[in-house]
Amino acid sequence: MQRKREIVTGIDIGTYTIRVVVAEWSKGAPLPRIIGTGFAESRGLRHGYIVNMTDTARGIRAAVAKAEKASGVKIRRAFISAGGVGLDGISVVGTTTISRADNEVTNLDIEKAVESCATDSRVLQNKRIIHSIPISYRLDGKEVFGKPQKMKGSKLEVKVLLVTALAQHINDTILAVEEAGIAVENVFASPIAAGYVTITRHQKTAGCVLANIGAETVSIVVFENNIPISLKVFPIGSTDITSDLALGLRVSLEEAENIKLGKLPEDAHFPKKKIEDIVSARLSDIFELVEAHLKEIDRNGLLPAGIIITGGGSGTPFIAEYAKNALRLPSRIGYPSFDADSQKNNVEPIFKGEIVNVPAWTVAYGLCVLGFSSEGGTNDGWPGIKETKDIVVNFFKQFLP
Repeated sequence: MQRKREIVTGIDIGTYTIRVVVAEWSKGAPLPRIIGTGFAESRGLRHGYIVNMTDTARGIRAAVAKAEKASGVKIRRAFISAGGVGLDGISVVGTTTISRADNEVTNLDIEKAVESCATDSRVLQNKRIIHSIPISYRLDGKEVFGKPQKMKGSKLEVKVLLVTALAQHINDTILAVEEAGIAVENVFASPIAAGYVTITRHQKTAGCVLANIGAETVSIVVFENNIPISLKVFPIGSTDITSDLALGLRVSLEEAENIKLGKLPEDAHFPKKKIEDIVSARLSDIFELVEAHLKEIDRNGLLPAGIIITGGGSGTPFIAEYAKNALRLPSRIGYPSFDADSQKNNVEPIFKGEIVNVPAWTVAYGLCVLGFSSEGGTNDGWPGIKETKDIVVNFFKQFLP
């Protein structure tokens, strides 16, 4: 009897481009193998949220059709990304009284403490939880290193990172995907999906920040002890650099985009210094926002693994060097890759020779990896990911036709 193929699809709906990755998981493989990709121009979005449902659904259909042709697989279900200005990370503390008579902490106690974080209507007004990620624990007022299961006490406190999105934005995104004929299996935050395939476990444990620079937004997620501890989205992106160049050099947006990417025409007569000044001014705005957030959570200059830059905007020349100087941290461009454990096995990189070996594809492929993880019941040390499936999808099914 032929074994059923384990195939997962990830759809990254960006403001300017929709990217689809179809991946297959082979038994014993560390990560899924890409068997098809597709992309299309994204229309009907602004700062990551949908303003025209019909245009967005049309773009999704076009990208999916290309991925189906490349993979030879009919796409009926997919994992999708949540991003844009409505995405946010909120740190809250939940408490519960230990339920067992012998005061031994159980998984049920931890779940109750985490669930108590989702009851604050002031924090969650107009928002829906995508991920609930425990960051730290205290038992009877004392910090617990690691997880508190089987320890004894009377009161458990859990600090939780709630990754939320505006309910209307998520609802519209799911409806657009459904309108394109694709059922939504789960929703994952874009920067978390990107981090899953661009950062090694060692880097996440030591401490780092991932900056996903999109067309109209910059989303960052800070990792420590192999889990996300903070997430933030800023309403600024790589198209702002393009617009600044178009105005400063008095050229078309198309010419400005090529100049931004270092693709100067042979007869170009633009002063190099002027171009650098324009680009630097906007990069300064971006990394000032990143630095301000790191200061807010007391992590500025204190992340040994530095900043990893991904997304379409990471193609701006010298951006890694600028980030290094602005944040005083090690800096590099984040490409899709295996985690540290896979690299030890000397596995041939799955992206070799593929168009997706660029930062802009990290979210779509990360969605596939997270999709396999949630289906298989594993979460690679990131609590709350598996539980998201029932919480998010069941909630939004009530809005779908």
